[in-house]
Amino acid sequence: MNKKPLGYAALFIAIALLPFLGVYPIFAMKVMCYALFACAFNLLIGFTGLLSFGHAAFLGAAAYAAGHALKVWGFPPLLGIAFGTLMAALAGLVFGLLAIRRSGIYFSMITLALAQMLFFYFLQAPFTGGEDGLQSVPRGSFLGINLENDNALYYLVLAIFVFGFWLIYRTVHSPFGQVLTSIRENEARATSLGYDAARFKLMAFVLSAGLAGLAGATKTLVLGFATLTDAIWTTSGLVILMTLVGGMGTMVGPIVGALVIIALENKIGDLGQWLAGVTGIQWFTGLGESVSLVTGLIFILCVLAFRRGLVGEAGALWERLRKPANAR
Repeated sequence: MNKKPLGYAALFIAIALLPFLGVYPIFAMKVMCYALFACAFNLLIGFTGLLSFGHAAFLGAAAYAAGHALKVWGFPPLLGIAFGTLMAALAGLVFGLLAIRRSGIYFSMITLALAQMLFFYFLQAPFTGGEDGLQSVPRGSFLGINLENDNALYYLVLAIFVFGFWLIYRTVHSPFGQVLTSIRENEARATSLGYDAARFKLMAFVLSAGLAGLAGATKTLVLGFATLTDAIWTTSGLVILMTLVGGMGTMVGPIVGALVIIALENKIGDLGQWLAGVTGIQWFTGLGESVSLVTGLIFILCVLAFRRGLVGEAGALWERLRKPANAR
């Protein structure tokens, strides 16, 4: 019996209980949004072998599209999120058609260039609010439930997150996912077997873009705003870091990576104050202003000591511990 689905179900139940354990709902929802973003990126790099340097474009496109639809057009929450997801998928189709015929660093640089073009469009477009961003996006209501209540919104976001994760899981474990894996391992051999590698990669790219958009649209609903930070190139780097820290090519790794990075961004100031109190070294009090330094050190540590990420290394250790037991 495959125990992994049971493990995923236990994980989702644990997430559902977090508000009852005193976890701040906004923080947990933000982690879920970025975790879905990282899972979408992992579908592309971990299971298809395509490294995109411009995935923030899809997060930002959906964030702005959903925010505009909710605030200006008065769309209901789920329809606004669906609209943002659709816009991200369409952007992914355009990006993919232009970049997918290239491979390696050429593919990555094309996605980065296209993402920067979209970023400068968002900077100048009137509906985005420019540097001020799109503010005061209403949450509305769903089935008569007022989503201004954080706890009510929390379970809608959890349902969206579970849906996105399930879609990725089903994709990876489907014949389509097996073809993607074969393309990642040996594209020439997959092509010799009759598979149109470019078409499969394009489909994976669009699906990944759409799921990244689902994360971006949901984040706008949660936080009530969309800004240029959602579409800037550093956010693309952030999702790469989340995937590497958690474990590229694993299902749960990006979730763990997102939790680590977002927790650091939000709690590193508190950690610095605690370290300053314990050690007496006042330098730690400024740690909250050095998030980039800390995340950079984590990236170096993962590259040097945790090449497979936290989840990947934990899985490898578990397998090593099981082998002697099985031999006995």
